[in-house]
Amino acid sequence: MIVFSLFFLIPKRMKIDINSDNSTRKCNIIFLHHSTGRIIYDAGQKPNRIIRKLFPQRAYVPQWVSEYNKKNGTNYKITEQFFPKSSLYGWNNYPYDYYNIWVKNAGKQPYLDEPTLEILTKKYDLIIFKHCFPVSNIEDDINKPDINSAEKRLENYKLQYIALKQKLSEFPNTKFLIWTGAAQVKSNITDEKALNAKVFFDWVKNSWDTDNDNLFLWDFYDLATEGDLYLKNENANSMNDSHPSKLFAKKMAPLFCERIIEII
Repeated sequence: MIVFSLFFLIPKRMKIDINSDNSTRKCNIIFLHHSTGRIIYDAGQKPNRIIRKLFPQRAYVPQWVSEYNKKNGTNYKITEQFFPKSSLYGWNNYPYDYYNIWVKNAGKQPYLDEPTLEILTKKYDLIIFKHCFPVSNIEDDINKPDINSAEKRLENYKLQYIALKQKLSEFPNTKFLIWTGAAQVKSNITDEKALNAKVFFDWVKNSWDTDNDNLFLWDFYDLATEGDLYLKNENANSMNDSHPSKLFAKKMAPLFCERIIEII
């Protein structure tokens, strides 16, 4: 597996081999996200909720995948959902929460109405998941690492990610795409927390991520910060809002799609 920098994440346009036989190539994909993920999925647009529910394929990413299928004779299908939901589990999608649902409470039954990996991997060939920007609110370590702690600390995050990696490896026929975490604008985070976030995401890219497995990264953090500690103001919804701007989302959506195709 290659650690992707900003340079590698701005790909050349894909060449289509019209002589290749992709007619039997199928892939069912799910994208688990919250608000930041949805903004990228929609390429910065805000479709009416009723329209979204009736016509989910109108979002940018599934449209892109559909066009790719037409050109390449493939049968890739992508869907998305909030994970975890606000009820019953709660609106938290940080390292502890993925560990809590998928590792600590693994099994064939949902945990607090959320699907476990045992459930998801029976339906999907590629599972994509991410964290929302509060993941970067990382406090200093207290030298008491606790895998069962929801406290946002490097020492806890690393234990939870190591456990997640081991769990994901139990499903070798499924591929997993993990976004490096969303960053925050400078006005919404302390320098100390922002630095801790960079340390963690660097660890994910340079130590946690390894070759020859079923885990892949999309370096959203690097794209959003452009090598800085903070979400660039021009990439943010505003100087005080760490959600992606429409323009940034429009730029990121096709890169996200191309990364999906690379992994498949």
